[in-house]
Amino acid sequence: MDVVTNNLVLTLIKTLSALFIFLIGLGALIVVAVFIRDVTQNRHAITHNYPVIGHFRYLFEFLGRFLRQYLFAMDREELPFNRAERSWVYSSAKNEDSTTTFGSTKDIRQPGTILFSNCPFPTLGEDSCPPGPVTVGPQCPQPYTTDQFFHISGMSYGALSQPAVRALSKGAGLAGCWLNTGEGGLAPYHLEGGCDVVFQIGTAKYGVRDAAGNLDDDRLREVAAHEQVRMFEIKLSQGAKPGKGGILPAVKVNDEIARIRNIPPRTDSISPNRHPDINNIAEMLARVNHVRDVTGKPVGVKLVLGDPAWVDHLAERIREHGEERAPDFITVDGAEGGTGAAPMSLMDNMGLPRIEALPALVAGLERHGLRERIRVIASGKMITPEGVAWGLALGADFVVSARGFMFALGCIQSLRCNKDTCPTGVTTHNPRLQKGLNPADKSLRVSNYVRNLTREVGVIAHACGVADPRRLKPKHVRLVKEAGRSVSWAELLGERNR
Repeated sequence: MDVVTNNLVLTLIKTLSALFIFLIGLGALIVVAVFIRDVTQNRHAITHNYPVIGHFRYLFEFLGRFLRQYLFAMDREELPFNRAERSWVYSSAKNEDSTTTFGSTKDIRQPGTILFSNCPFPTLGEDSCPPGPVTVGPQCPQPYTTDQFFHISGMSYGALSQPAVRALSKGAGLAGCWLNTGEGGLAPYHLEGGCDVVFQIGTAKYGVRDAAGNLDDDRLREVAAHEQVRMFEIKLSQGAKPGKGGILPAVKVNDEIARIRNIPPRTDSISPNRHPDINNIAEMLARVNHVRDVTGKPVGVKLVLGDPAWVDHLAERIREHGEERAPDFITVDGAEGGTGAAPMSLMDNMGLPRIEALPALVAGLERHGLRERIRVIASGKMITPEGVAWGLALGADFVVSARGFMFALGCIQSLRCNKDTCPTGVTTHNPRLQKGLNPADKSLRVSNYVRNLTREVGVIAHACGVADPRRLKPKHVRLVKEAGRSVSWAELLGERNR
């Protein structure tokens, strides 16, 4: 028996040795082949001048974003979202303790930092009250009323995977918030969780278009027939790419997505950079009213503000045509907004950030007496309690987020949204990668995220001395300016906004 065992061990050693020698030889051949190719090409100077080892430059460039994220960047350094922000969402979505110890890592002396003015005698817990209900489009045949102030922003089925949409739908239903479909049309997965749905009409009119890309009233009525579809949002532009339409690469346009969007499968889904049939404010108002007349439900617009004077132009046209023809809501998206794919030239440089856009919109509507007629929805990188509380204090009726909910689903900010290789299954249609995203489990995380964020916004409100978050005002918020000194937003906005 010992002899047999010894022979087996010797055979195994010989086999492994032969395999090791073979791999070394194969590796040497590959290195030689790469060396010959590098020195004989002249397209890449680095690999020509430094054959073989020059390839490590491209490897490290690719890995750099991940190494910075996990090994080198401080908690508050990263963009678009830093580790502290992501960690708060992760812990809230898992319903874990989100308290911290010893001291804040946030540098509150940096210009642009948001601070809140605490009250010497804060609201007692027993004196707090839940946020009151807000009605959108009260003059519509089917108005929409909700008491939730934090909702899911537009992310289309196509940009997101099927299990991700299913998890969002069920989570939104549990949390009592709405789910915006994004511009990709209405999928059955948006409805299966029983949540309220906002249908977004993008520039390509996916889901409500005819073969030529024009708005189809019959399809519009089919969508509106779903009781869960509570409002319609006409998207003029979004924060990450003002002046550019949606981009869904062909690799993500499967048969089902193509059918929902009414486009050919396996082709790039590229929306026009604006609505071809909306050339000015008057035509925009006409389109809003047409959709409202056909559906009987509240209709608003989503836009990125490039010049605050545009709000005055809008108000003038509304006065000409009648207040009843105004949009029921305006979603203002800051330049911080995200997307699955956009040109860097637009993502980095175009549009006003929310810190300017939201106050400008609210002030403009108040100036023209339209604030009560038009509800305001704020969007743009508000994924933690302080951002949402700021939005409510500066006049928003609702705050919406997309990327916050992606983190709740498990997104790790790998920046692979447009490659169909998302490692967490959130933005890929690869069945293997989707298997790790369990809609039943992730829907609970979505619900937890909404509940815990809502609760902590309430904590901020109580510390400011108000009973519920909707009572926050500009006087409760301060903006850090030069030399680390802060000033009240009420002072920044003028007496009329105090």
